[in-house]
Amino acid sequence: MELDWQRLEEVVTRAVLRARSEEMKEVADAVKLLASYVREGFEGTFKALEEQSKLLGAHERRLEELTRAVGELKVAVGSLGRRWGRDLERAVLELYRHALEERGIEPGRVEKFVYTDVDGRFYRSGARIEVDVYIHDGKMYLVEVKSHAELEDVEWFYEKAGIVERILGRKAERLIMVAVDIDKEALERAQQLGMDAIYGAVVE
Repeated sequence: MELDWQRLEEVVTRAVLRARSEEMKEVADAVKLLASYVREGFEGTFKALEEQSKLLGAHERRLEELTRAVGELKVAVGSLGRRWGRDLERAVLELYRHALEERGIEPGRVEKFVYTDVDGRFYRSGARIEVDVYIHDGKMYLVEVKSHAELEDVEWFYEKAGIVERILGRKAERLIMVAVDIDKEALERAQQLGMDAIYGAVVE
């Protein structure tokens, strides 16, 4: 039997082409699968980033709301604290009304003196000086009210009184520290400075 070389060449060529086609098909399928994975991966990543972005935006808005709420709360608490402080002073003065009246002071007529030293003429620039003042028959009494008086309170009141005297251009008849409780060392210091102390209890 004679071998048909032309026929054999055609068969081999088709086989090679078929093999190549299968390989290319596999390669194409692999590339397609890889592209699908990449696309899904990017889509998942973008979706996650978008969700994170939305969450971040929500967190930022929440943070802004909380910041605003905290600011409003601080203002409210500050206002409440100031009102409570004034009420406390009045309550303490009323509590020791008898002792004050014995010293010639009517608690209801004690006024708050407030001075801001804008240019630092009497103390420090911008310092705010506050003290309770009672004036009667030409005499000036300076009063400091504390729920609990410590040594630092006595020292500052004495220093502050000197500043107020310079501001008003007159000498105080008497410095009076009124406290529900007073530290023992604070009481001793007040006595050393010639200050009058009205108190409920001494704390050792």
